[in-house]
Amino acid sequence: MAASFVRHLEPTLLPDPKRTVIRPFLPEDPDPFRIEGAPRGDRIVERMLAMSDAEIEELVAVVVEGLGSRHREIPGLLLRRFDEVAEPLKLDAGLSESRRMLVGAYFSAEYSFEAAALFNPSIVPHPDQSGCAEGAIRFVLSLRGIGEGHLSSVTFRTGTWGPADDDLVIDTPSRQGVPPVIEEPSIELVREIGAKALVQLNCRDAREPSETVLFPVVESQNRGIEDLRLAHFCDEDGRETYIGTYTAVGGQGARQEVLQTDDFRLFHMHPVDGAVASGKGMALFPRKIDGQFAALFRHDNENLWFAKSDTPLAWPDPVRIMTPEYPWEFIQIGNCGSPIEIEEGWLVLTHGVGMVRSYCIGAALLDRDDPTKVLGRLPEPLIAPDGETWDGYVPNVVYSCGALVRGRTLLLPYALADDMTSFAIASLDELVAAMR
Repeated sequence: MAASFVRHLEPTLLPDPKRTVIRPFLPEDPDPFRIEGAPRGDRIVERMLAMSDAEIEELVAVVVEGLGSRHREIPGLLLRRFDEVAEPLKLDAGLSESRRMLVGAYFSAEYSFEAAALFNPSIVPHPDQSGCAEGAIRFVLSLRGIGEGHLSSVTFRTGTWGPADDDLVIDTPSRQGVPPVIEEPSIELVREIGAKALVQLNCRDAREPSETVLFPVVESQNRGIEDLRLAHFCDEDGRETYIGTYTAVGGQGARQEVLQTDDFRLFHMHPVDGAVASGKGMALFPRKIDGQFAALFRHDNENLWFAKSDTPLAWPDPVRIMTPEYPWEFIQIGNCGSPIEIEEGWLVLTHGVGMVRSYCIGAALLDRDDPTKVLGRLPEPLIAPDGETWDGYVPNVVYSCGALVRGRTLLLPYALADDMTSFAIASLDELVAAMR
């Protein structure tokens, strides 16, 4: 059923429970047991501060030694966590360093962010191409990791593709996981984008992208950050940056949000407004079209939509451009990441859902100047679940959040059964020729 011109490559990325990050932890009482004037956090601090200095020092030594084998700069991390809880818990900043560190330890938790699954990859060129062999490209891969409580976070890998099409190397990730520091966005940034950032995250202690972990930090994301679709965005003035779109899942449901970064350390997250805000599957084009941002959407959970806007944060008038046409996509279609500009137009990787809720990966070609015009689409899937990839966390699913083109070859990272990640390559010539 899948395309014969697709070749699958050797690397497979599996979830690794040994990769952990220190994240905030603040236990609360269930509603029937809340004590007026004595919240649970206050009671924990009261017990802790009643201990002697010697007991405090002993406990601090235990936690620093225990975490120090897996994380850097534990004292600074615990002191930072104290600073975060000091105001809501009305703590005295004049406490000794050891007592402040212990407070930080009690209100932190070690979290294995990809213990259960590592999937739905997106891929963009690395911001640093120095030292790369001629004809090769260094890349950053974003992945959705699932850990305890089915909580989705974003994690990263790096690697190199080329000079030959089969030359794919995934760098060994760091053992470190660096938590983001929440900051207020600068006034200059607020003015530049025309809206206040939902949050600014600074993973300043990360030494390379695989150490960066973006876990839910605000209420709109408290049930997960899902399916980051990265675009290497080039503005009309020549400025390059990375803009990603993702689904934030919170107590009020799912919504689209936008992420921007230049270096995979400092990130800005923004809410999306307009008719598409409560949907899924938004993917930004990597450049403006007719002076406006452009994006694809699946906000009705069935069809593929297109819109243009003066800002990536508001999309008022989407138009439907593709509907299910072939049996493997009769239930729904959607995009699989940022469109890729090739000689023939905009290459869009799609997903289709068919019988027994099987997810397949397809492709379509849109007109370069007017992306509402569909020039062709694959009648059969590019990649479909097979006998070796039926089973996993969610059976019968292959899925991607983005691909990369080098010359006339497509590199497609894709997820298997919402569980792990694999890679395939395909000739653009054969891909386009197979479209109808």
